[in-house]
Amino acid sequence: MEPVNLFDLATRQSQWLSVRQSSVAGNIANANTPGYTATDVEPFEKVLDRTAVRLSATQSGHLGGATEAAFTVKPQEPTGPVMPSKNTVVMENELMKAGEIRRAFELNTAVVKAFHTMLMTTVKS
Repeated sequence: MEPVNLFDLATRQSQWLSVRQSSVAGNIANANTPGYTATDVEPFEKVLDRTAVRLSATQSGHLGGATEAAFTVKPQEPTGPVMPSKNTVVMENELMKAGEIRRAFELNTAVVKAFHTMLMTTVKS
């Protein structure tokens, strides 16, 4: 039986959310650090655009699959006034991102659970 791509996609999104959560947590932890530049992860849509569909080789002369794209954490452009200490963390924005990440994790888990239930129902039949 072939692996279901939805589970792979959910895994990739979950990994991306973990990296983004670490980035937001680092920003919050360094909110009072002079000269700290806030970071964020590139949008998941860009990660998906860079990720090619993997091909399976059915003959020895066929080409292999594409490599997976890594998640890029990059400095974030200041969205508001920069503090005199040159710190670019805006706490309100970071807390909003943390809420978005939580909701995305919950949605990801609910979709995987529903798909798993549907898959198990079809296998039992």
